[in-house]
Amino acid sequence: MKLKLWQVDAFAAKPLEGNPAAIVPLESWLDAELMAKIANENNLPETAFLVRTQKGHYDLRWFTPASEVELCGHATLASAWTVFEFLDPALNQVAFKTKSGILTVERGADGYHVMSMPSEGVSDFVVPGLAKQLGEALEARPPVLTLKGRYILAVWNKASDVRKLNGPGEIARILRLHDVWGLIATAPGDEDYDFVSRFFAPDKGVPEDPVTGSAHCALTPYWSRRLGKKTMKARQVSPRGGDLICTDAGERTILSGPCALYMTGEIEV
Repeated sequence: MKLKLWQVDAFAAKPLEGNPAAIVPLESWLDAELMAKIANENNLPETAFLVRTQKGHYDLRWFTPASEVELCGHATLASAWTVFEFLDPALNQVAFKTKSGILTVERGADGYHVMSMPSEGVSDFVVPGLAKQLGEALEARPPVLTLKGRYILAVWNKASDVRKLNGPGEIARILRLHDVWGLIATAPGDEDYDFVSRFFAPDKGVPEDPVTGSAHCALTPYWSRRLGKKTMKARQVSPRGGDLICTDAGERTILSGPCALYMTGEIEV
């Protein structure tokens, strides 16, 4: 069996930036074990599999090298880009049915496609010793605030503090203790950015994710409230890095950014 594959860098103006995802269109679903093996073989932060159900509508699933996940922003944006560029260029909007509901992406100006995702609230997460443990694991000063939603959200005072984090260290063990698998590190922005962030998910086979759409579903409403702004420019300051335009739309978070094609190929399994 041969399957087409596009490797796309999401939230990237050119190849070798942003967050890479493999996009694999299917006629019908493969066995989940086989999809997991393909994702492990690709060894990218995410491999997205999509099945067309009707014009402009697809079912979509995401796999890291280690497991299937319920929400992934960058691979959704990359999937939409692949649909617009190669699979159905006449479309101006595509809807993906996922484990996190319907995610829509609209074709945007200048290649900045616009993606709607469910917002995620976070609440104070005060655990004695947690801030100190996070600081030690990341070889940095402790965060000044910790919150929790789908992930732990740790807040530092300065963007330079987040840029200097040396992860993931013992982060996996700490996250397991608190029944989450991802850590968002964030701080007010510097230069032209409203806020910066990094994301660590070692238990999912992603020690550090280059640019994380799902993390910004929590970051966007948090920083919107804190800064008093609805639309913000964010930078994920991973080694690859990537820019996002984030809008707090209440129950939805709107993210936009460009994509760049790195590779086309064919899988034989």
